Amino acid sequence: MLNIVILAAGMGKRMKSDLPKVLHGLAGRPMLTHVLGAARALDPSRIVLVVGHGADTVKRHYEQDTDLGFVLQQPQLGTGHAVQQAVPELAGGDAAGDVTLVLYGDVPLVNSDTLKRLLDAQASQPGAVAVLTVELDDATGYGRIVRNGAGSIDRVVEHKDASPQELAIREVNTGILAAPTAALKRWLGSLKNDNAQGEYYLTDIIAMAVADGVPVLSAAPDHDWETLGVNSRVQQAELERIYQRAQAERQLEAGVTLADPARFDVRGSLTCGRDVFIDVGCVFEGSVELADGVSVGPNCVLRDVRVGAGTRVAAFSHLDGATVGADARIGPYARLRPGTRLGDQTHVGNFVEIKNSSFDAGSKANHLSYVGDATVGARVNIGAGTITCNYDGVNKSRTVIEDDVFIGSDTQLVAPVTVGRGATLGAGTTLTKDAPADRLTLTRAPQTTVDGWKRPVKKK
Repeated sequence: MLNIVILAAGMGKRMKSDLPKVLHGLAGRPMLTHVLGAARALDPSRIVLVVGHGADTVKRHYEQDTDLGFVLQQPQLGTGHAVQQAVPELAGGDAAGDVTLVLYGDVPLVNSDTLKRLLDAQASQPGAVAVLTVELDDATGYGRIVRNGAGSIDRVVEHKDASPQELAIREVNTGILAAPTAALKRWLGSLKNDNAQGEYYLTDIIAMAVADGVPVLSAAPDHDWETLGVNSRVQQAELERIYQRAQAERQLEAGVTLADPARFDVRGSLTCGRDVFIDVGCVFEGSVELADGVSVGPNCVLRDVRVGAGTRVAAFSHLDGATVGADARIGPYARLRPGTRLGDQTHVGNFVEIKNSSFDAGSKANHLSYVGDATVGARVNIGAGTITCNYDGVNKSRTVIEDDVFIGSDTQLVAPVTVGRGATLGAGTTLTKDAPADRLTLTRAPQTTVDGWKRPVKKK
């Protein structure tokens, strides 16, 4: 039985924010959400969040997550004290295989594969403790791993309590450890705070385990940056770029062409087919799927979007909650809002906004138009300046434009209204009644010329 305790009580003074530190964002999601994702991948029996500063805010943020338990650490007296608060919530403990894994809500990049390796190390010897360690060129601020002559771990000494010889050690404790639940409960009850900070250190259980003859093993992460924590805006920004670089490398290795991997942001999941090209400054949020041969121009934002094969999205386009077919042309400066469904070979040009509407194959709106709450058939041409007037101030109504319609520029379609198959609407038309199929409909006033009219001049 696996328990996971996540420490999320810190204030984060150096963040200079009213928001609890673990709720600060990384790649569009709270840091704590990243840690929870890694934790859930291990299929634990219980996840316990230890909250403190901003506890109510953290609880509200995750109130829909029924797999979480919450305990309050107040006041904050160190990492050992934090885990002590979680003891009543830990499941099991009597069986030999009952294990508790301790994670940190402000260490967001830890990978589930690394955690599995740590748990495998713990399980390799009955009753062992396993510690995640890493070797750093600059270990300032980290607790040092002190090993005996045989190379086994003896204890962890915090930086502020370390001797000059201990400060020279490069192998450091990340704070992430796995221990038998029953033994962990016993060791936590024996913690003391006789140290420079007057705190109860979780790392002191290492020396207790050694004293009890319990093996203390170690595992290392795939990447050093998995163990980096966030205590300031500078560190938050550094981890953001580390995360995004890792996302870029993943896409490059999958065959995606990135114009500049340093100017590429994924804030969710991005799935790409073969021969996809992504230009600089693009942001992908939520769940985005790009099929084979898709090209995304510079400075585009795509959120919860599926784009068909061969489609080109030109610069500065925003696609949100939309589905686009194959060989379409979008942008530049186009905006597709939620509920938009575009068929194959459709065109949506510059400064065109589409919301909750469908375009069948081959239809086009190339310039300066708004299409909302509309059903557009195949091979329709929507002229520049066309607006579907879908909202009367209270209710929204739908416009239906059937196949092979041609709509002239500067046309307003006042919903609910239907334009029949093959109809033509003259430029400047305000359509308030259904337009019959295969006919020309227009609502222009007669053109007149006023004889003798003179342009006004400025009075002296």
